[in-house]
Amino acid sequence: MKRADAEQQGRRAEWLAAWWLRLQGWRILAQRVKLKTGEVDLIARKGRTVAFVEVKWRRDASQLGASIDAHRLRRVAKAAEMLAGKHAGPGDDVRIDVILMAPGTWPRRIANAWQPGA
Repeated sequence: MKRADAEQQGRRAEWLAAWWLRLQGWRILAQRVKLKTGEVDLIARKGRTVAFVEVKWRRDASQLGASIDAHRLRRVAKAAEMLAGKHAGPGDDVRIDVILMAPGTWPRRIANAWQPGA
C-alpha cells in the first residue's frame, strides 16, 4: 500500500471511529491534534470522562495486535498531558484509549490503554 493510500485509509478509520464513539454516547471534542511531542487522533468526552484516543487501522485484523505499542502510547500520553487542561476540568477522569479497526470487523476499543509509568 502506498503511503498516500495508507494516510487516506487512516483518516477514514479516524472518521469511522469518531462516528462509532458518537453512537455510544461520546461527544467528539477534537480530531487530529498534532503537537511536537505527539499526536492525538480523537479527543472525546462522555460524562466526566475525557478520552484521548489513538485509532489504528490495518488491512488484516490479525495485524491489529502489533499495531500499538508502548512507544506510540507514550507519544499520545505526552500530547494528552499538554491538551488535558484545555479539554478536561477539575474532577474529570482523563484516560488514553485505543480503537483498533480492520475491514469486516467491528471496532475494538481498549479503554484506559495507558497508565502513567507503564
